[in-house]
Amino acid sequence: MTESSPASRVLVRTEGALGRLTLNRPEAINALDFGMVQEITRALERWRNDTDVQIVLIDGEGERGMCAGGDVRGLHAQIVAGRSEEAAEFFRAEYALNAMIAEYAKPVVTVADGITMGGGVGLSGHAAIRIVTERSKLAMPETRIGFTPDVGGTWLLGRAPGRFGEYFGLTGAAMNGADAVLLGFADHFVPSDRLDALREALAYRADPTGPAEIVLLFDETPEPSTLPSSRDWIDHAFSADTVAEIVYRLRADAAPDAGETADLLESLAPTGLAVTLDAVREARALPNLRAALEGEYRRVMWFVLQHPDLVEGIRAQLIDKDRTPKWNPATISELPSAAGADARDFTPEPPLF
Repeated sequence: MTESSPASRVLVRTEGALGRLTLNRPEAINALDFGMVQEITRALERWRNDTDVQIVLIDGEGERGMCAGGDVRGLHAQIVAGRSEEAAEFFRAEYALNAMIAEYAKPVVTVADGITMGGGVGLSGHAAIRIVTERSKLAMPETRIGFTPDVGGTWLLGRAPGRFGEYFGLTGAAMNGADAVLLGFADHFVPSDRLDALREALAYRADPTGPAEIVLLFDETPEPSTLPSSRDWIDHAFSADTVAEIVYRLRADAAPDAGETADLLESLAPTGLAVTLDAVREARALPNLRAALEGEYRRVMWFVLQHPDLVEGIRAQLIDKDRTPKWNPATISELPSAAGADARDFTPEPPLF
């Protein structure tokens, strides 16, 4: 076994045939910063040709969650200080890591136990074998701060059944473990009290030799997701062409949750909603994850460089915590036609890949 420094925010070690990466910032629910992204990337590069490492496992320290997302407070500080090039450097490194996990030659197993949101989904959602538990709470909540899903989230959302991708992308709602498996954000449900045994089996068990077969020994069937009972009204409303039409259809629907969903959308940043709707639909038609990441990078850097809602959303939710953001425009009805086009067509420099 090899160990990282105890002070490291990523614990990097090998156990038998297993290369283990554990996010080690539990006081912040393992939120990602630039150094953590770099450390994970270096370990994966080192293990790529290490014959002793046959499987990679990524998880998080503590019981609260795998990863609550990226360091948006740091992002806010960079933007307001005019250091946008630092924000771009972080996003490029993070997205390159997301692609590396998806394309890695050795099986990558991720355990999205507890809160796994934003950047955490970028680490967990593109692996070869993706595990959730009864404690899992997955979400792409970027619209809650006037932003748009990234880290390959639009790629996953665009491939969810029906219009669940638009629903979860726009509302930022959380999925439980069963939901995540249904929607294609995870592959296996393993009870949290079996995770230690699973890790040991991945490291030392020789028969069966494949990690997928080993995980199946611990996989259980969760209580069924309740999402299918909501699919009719979600598909009807979220297939509309615009955010305004989505809200109109929700208001006209008798389903108990439709009106509450309309209320939520009307409280969020109109521009973020429009950009997200456009992004999910673009990603649905793209050929691969890298293309989706490029689309997300264009939109993210448009917010960083050209639109005030991201800074305002972080301020209202996380800095001043007054929960009264002043969006631009303020209402969905004020959105221009083709409201997502400027972000979609933005050309950031330097490019992502």
